[in-house]
Amino acid sequence: MTTAARIDGTAIAREVRAGVARRVARLAAAGQLPSLAVILVGDDPASQVYVRNKIKACAEAGIRSLHETYPADLSEKDLLGRIAALNADDAVHGILVQMPLPPHISAQRVIEAIDASKDVDGYSIESAGRLLAGLPGFKPCTPWGCMTLIASTGMSLRGKHAVVIGRSNTVGKPMALLLLQADATVTVCHSRTPDLGEHTRRADVVVVAVGRAGTLTADMVKPGAVVIDVGMNRDAGGKLCGDVDFAGVAEVAGAITPVPGGVGPMTIAMLLSNTVDAAERAAAAQGLSS
Repeated sequence: MTTAARIDGTAIAREVRAGVARRVARLAAAGQLPSLAVILVGDDPASQVYVRNKIKACAEAGIRSLHETYPADLSEKDLLGRIAALNADDAVHGILVQMPLPPHISAQRVIEAIDASKDVDGYSIESAGRLLAGLPGFKPCTPWGCMTLIASTGMSLRGKHAVVIGRSNTVGKPMALLLLQADATVTVCHSRTPDLGEHTRRADVVVVAVGRAGTLTADMVKPGAVVIDVGMNRDAGGKLCGDVDFAGVAEVAGAITPVPGGVGPMTIAMLLSNTVDAAERAAAAQGLSS
C-alpha cells in the first residue's frame, strides 16, 4: 500500500512570500512601496481572523497595509464612497473588501466599484473577462494558489484530464479556466452531476471546492492522481477538515493537499503577489525602475 505525497502548502507559500518580499524590497528602493487597503464591515469573527492574517502577512513581506474597520450598519453609499477615495489614491495599489458583507450591501456592486488596476482579489467582471480571454490580469488568489500547488508536484498538465468539483465564481470557474490555459482537458462537476465518481476516476487531477466534507472518497480517485482540497469544514468533533476523505484518498492518490496547511496558506501568498504586481505596474507607468 502506498501513501500519497503530502503537498505542503505552508512551505510553498513561505517560498512565494519570500519571493514577494524580494520584489517589495526592489520596489521600495526605487521609491514605490506596495500598499494594500483592507476593509472590514461588521464584526464577523471569521472575517476578523482572515483580515488579521492578511495584515500580518503584509507586514512580514514589507507591504504597507491600511486596515479599515466599519460598523455593520455602514451604508452601501458610504462604503462605495470610501472605495472611490482609495481608487484615487496613487499610494494604494490594491483594495480588498472582506466578504461576506452585511445583507443590505451588494457584494457585486462593491467588487465592481474597485478600480480594475487595484482588484487584487481578481473577482471583478473585468478580471474574469481577462482570464477568460487569456489576457494579462489579476488571477483569483485561491485558484492561482491551487495551480502553484499542482506545479510543485512536477506534473505537466498538458494533455492531462482535470476534474473540478464546484462551479463558484470565486474558485470553480476560474480554476477550470486556469487548467485550460495549462492545456489540460477539463470537466466541471457540481451538485447536479450524476455519478460524480464516473468523472473523477478518470482524472489525473481533481480539485474539490464545494464546502462539503466527504465529497471525494478513495473509491472515486484514480491511482496516482493529484488531489487538491479547497474545502474548509468542521467534522462532528469540531475538527477542521476539507472536502476530501484525506485518510482514505491518501492511500490511492499520488499527491494530496492536507486541511489545514494546504490551499489556505497559498491564498494569502497569492494575494500578496497580486498586490506587488499592481505596484510594479504602477511603477512602470510612472517610469520608476525596480
